[in-house]
Amino acid sequence: MHSQDSLIPLSALQHLLFCERQCALIHIERVWEDNYFTISGELFHQRVDQVSREKRGEKIQEFGLPIRSLKYGLIGKADSVEFYRNKLGELEGIIPVEYKRGKKKKGNCDRIQLCAQALCLEEMLGLTVHKGYLFYGKDRKREEVFINEELRDETIWLSTRLHEMFKSGKTPKAVISSKCKSCSLEAHCRPKSAGRGKSVKRYISQMIKENLSDEETP
Repeated sequence: MHSQDSLIPLSALQHLLFCERQCALIHIERVWEDNYFTISGELFHQRVDQVSREKRGEKIQEFGLPIRSLKYGLIGKADSVEFYRNKLGELEGIIPVEYKRGKKKKGNCDRIQLCAQALCLEEMLGLTVHKGYLFYGKDRKREEVFINEELRDETIWLSTRLHEMFKSGKTPKAVISSKCKSCSLEAHCRPKSAGRGKSVKRYISQMIKENLSDEETP
């Protein structure tokens, strides 16, 4: 069990899956810089959070619901959670819904975030979450996601890896890939100078030499 003080934002799981270095820069070194994708995503979620609750028949839909898991050490906020009650008023179904600005991604990062929300809700409410939905703003459609064992195992492994990285307090070396172009932290990350096999000491030494050379140039 994790303590309240050691809980990590579940959004960090997406960052970890995208790039371990980016995750460490954001959540350990507290470096952040907005770009088009982060700003438009934030504005999209602001629209989602404008309504706090809706009720339609046996379904109650909560928006911006705070969630946490002491077992996996995660904390965050669910965009929307649908609660279903039977005729006796007993809670019998929970479905988290995550809203995304763009379109469906090839990777598993959005499903991981949804699964993490499901794990939090299960711990908090004592009911099994069998499925959730991802709503993509660009496509204007829902994708049904089954919270199966494979997805659970990957999410739990990532949460374990996340806490290991936080405990170490170390930022992994950069790995240059096509993802770098869409990363808002590329300028802070400096993947070409801080990648694998790159010595920070050698890089600083080279920068000093270049600066001295510029000063000596008439």
